[in-house]
Amino acid sequence: MAQSMFGSVSQPVSIPVVPLREIMPYAVFGGLLMLLAIYFVSAEQGATSMFHGTMVHEFLHDGRHLLGFPCH
Repeated sequence: MAQSMFGSVSQPVSIPVVPLREIMPYAVFGGLLMLLAIYFVSAEQGATSMFHGTMVHEFLHDGRHLLGFPCH
């Protein structure tokens, strides 16, 4: 009666391949959100400002310095 010390051998799990056409809408939407976030953190002040006043600038002020964008 010979038994293996390591138990039974399991089969590898296959990872399903998702077609690019199913991922693309989510990737484009995520990319647009990231571009919008980069705009607000980096350029939402001065001549390119979409909103009047300094509310957005003050809200994102520390994030600008954290990411290395000058704002003074």
